[in-house]
Amino acid sequence: MKKNLFAFIPFFVFVFLCLTLNVYAETNYVIFSDTNNIRTGPSTSYEKIGMENVGSIYYLISSDIVADEKKDGSCDAGWYKINYDGQTGYVCSEYVNAVLEPEEETTEATTACQAEMKAAGFPASYWNSLCSLKESHPNWQFKAVQTGLDFSSAVNRFTSCGDSLLQTSNSEWIDSSCSYTEGGFVSVNQKAVAYYLDPRNFLTEKYIFQFEDNRYNSALEGHYADIAREIVDGAQFYKYHKNLGYDIANDIAEGGKTYNVSPTHLASRMYQELGTTDRLKNLYQGTFVGEISYAPVNEDGTHYYDFRGYYNFYNIGVTGFCVNGGGGATYCGMRKAISMGWNSVNKAIVGGAQFLYNDYISVGQYTSYLERFNVVPTSSSSLYLHYYMANMQAPSSEASTAYNAYKNLGLLDSAFIFYIPVYNNMDATIDNSPSGAVDSGGSSSSPSSSTIGTIVTSAGYKVSGNYIKDIGPSTDAKAIKANLEAIAGSGNVSILNQNGAVVNSGVVGTGYQIKITNSTETKTLTVLIYGDTSGDGEINALDLLQVQKNILGASSLSGVVKEAGDTSKDGTINALDLLQIQKDILGAGDIAQS
Repeated sequence: MKKNLFAFIPFFVFVFLCLTLNVYAETNYVIFSDTNNIRTGPSTSYEKIGMENVGSIYYLISSDIVADEKKDGSCDAGWYKINYDGQTGYVCSEYVNAVLEPEEETTEATTACQAEMKAAGFPASYWNSLCSLKESHPNWQFKAVQTGLDFSSAVNRFTSCGDSLLQTSNSEWIDSSCSYTEGGFVSVNQKAVAYYLDPRNFLTEKYIFQFEDNRYNSALEGHYADIAREIVDGAQFYKYHKNLGYDIANDIAEGGKTYNVSPTHLASRMYQELGTTDRLKNLYQGTFVGEISYAPVNEDGTHYYDFRGYYNFYNIGVTGFCVNGGGGATYCGMRKAISMGWNSVNKAIVGGAQFLYNDYISVGQYTSYLERFNVVPTSSSSLYLHYYMANMQAPSSEASTAYNAYKNLGLLDSAFIFYIPVYNNMDATIDNSPSGAVDSGGSSSSPSSSTIGTIVTSAGYKVSGNYIKDIGPSTDAKAIKANLEAIAGSGNVSILNQNGAVVNSGVVGTGYQIKITNSTETKTLTVLIYGDTSGDGEINALDLLQVQKNILGASSLSGVVKEAGDTSKDGTINALDLLQIQKDILGAGDIAQS
């Protein structure tokens, strides 16, 4: 999460954005994806008339790309002509993302390529962009991923307070009803979500790489170490180890081959998560020892931690929940590294590849886009959930990193495969109400006519008797409420803690109750999280102790708490359950919630 989005917005664009927008754009404009100069003509030899930051928006005078006049490699992709505050300006197309009004849609393919795209399952609004790319790169393959999801509903589901974040000062994208912030990032509304969720906004030579297959590509095997080195070279985490005589690019290539993960993806993820500075040096230097005043207190009453010899190159475990809960990046990242046994540089890099494959790629999140927007999971219970990062710009940022590496190494014409999602009803429009609500579908103030069971399962959870299950540990009430309300209707879901008090935020634990109202009935379900016998929503040493006491007869668990202690689901609490809780705490295996 590195770049500032919408650092500056010209007034005329602001006025335009205050109007109703089509999700796929109603006029042609560009959004700056990197800081870049604006010039009076289409080459770097022309006078510079301005410079804009990431997120700046300007109208296009023409949607055609103008060839670089100098042809010296400074902007091979060509230039866009923009209206730069009343002047005609030119910006290199490599540094902006163009949002173009789609041509009038027709279902009749007029070229062989359009027929191929139609046969592959892409709607007509995808054809022109994909065929343009296919003409330039005949070896590229495009595969349509039919999500089966209504686009408006998907937008609603990703707009829960705190779930979708950007670094932006654009008031038209900020969710004014949500005060959640994280390291300069703010929660955004449905209009912003719709922009990043719509694949058609990113079907350009650079940004299509967020749809690249992140599994190991044997055609690039001889290049992967060079690709990784190209990506991470210049970043402090790479230079630090290089100065010690160690080239981590070889570990990245090894980890990718060992666990069927593209080393390009691994290197891009490192670059995205650790950045180029030494701000997160405690995660990759393996030398930290000392006080962490904001971390949990140790058994000896101190805040002293010794993390020497442990590494975490992917920021794994550094979640908003852990950091905002008082842990901080060093504590959260190193706690995960210790639990995973990453006590060498090689183990951390290769082990991180294993983590990415097991936890994401193997369960249907095999592109950077899908790691952010989980819309085709192998398990329906994780639909819309289980995303790697809350930053919506991360996939396009990683795409830019991968693209630049491939381009610099002359590999753009390799046989890449891109998996591009397709949604139903993608012509939905969004208004500019304070909540940024999609005007065709989504949550409603009136109760749903669906059964309570359908509401729960559609939200990604399960009903078992009077219990609601498949809610993972450390899940916030606001996320559960938003998921259920997207189906049940706004105001028809309430969450109560063990004392019967209504809660709208904070971790939900075993014994909490969720009251759901549809058009004919109200039903209250009790939350059951396997392994959480203490009811705090976490699986930790307290749960381990309670289960151990139950087995020894020192105390007795009952009701939903007893159900939570039976992690193996064999009807009795025994040593197997104790072992599963212990493994979960140590990070050696997660307790299945199904």
